[in-house]
Order: sequence, then C-alpha cells, then structure tokens
Amino acid sequence: MTNDLKLKYVVEFEKKGDMVYISHLDLMTLFRRSMRRADLPFVLTKGFTPRVKISLPRALKLGVSSDSEEAWFWLTEKIGTEKFLSAINKQLPEGISILKAEVA
Repeated sequence: MTNDLKLKYVVEFEKKGDMVYISHLDLMTLFRRSMRRADLPFVLTKGFTPRVKISLPRALKLGVSSDSEEAWFWLTEKIGTEKFLSAINKQLPEGISILKAEVA
C-alpha cells in the first residue's frame, strides 16, 4: 500500500466484558490485525518495521470498561463509514465494537 493519500478516520469504540483485561498494546495489535483481516486500505507507518497506522490518544487502564473511547485510523482510500464499520466490526471479538466513525 504505497498510495500517498491519507484519510484520517476518527472512531468511537467501546470496551466491555472480558475485554477490559486486554492491555493497551494488545488493543493496538487487535485493531491492526482486524484492519488487515477486514482487507481495508490501510496506511503503513514509515520506518524499519512498518505497521498499520492507528493511534489511541488515551490509554485505558487495565480492568476498566468504557462506552466511549477514541481512536484514529488512517486509510489510503475514502470508503463509506457504514462499510468501514461493518467490515471491521466483523473482525473484532465480543466486548470490543466500533460505534461510529467519521472522516476528519
């Protein structure tokens, strides 16, 4: 994925149930893997070990649930928010779901 277009999707997600025991770094890995599995046109970071470009502005403490957390996902193509939500939510485990997304 070498496209220069970078669209930032601001996402609101929830973390409940047994998933409250997943760490911040594991949550990042979970989102990266779900983006790959959903076959979304993701942006890769620059550097020696490129990764799917995702950012979580705040780290939620281990064992704490939340109804409204923010994340940023970067894509190389503009896709509809409904398509984005449907594709990624199918790949996420029970307890974590993306509630809404918008292009920033």
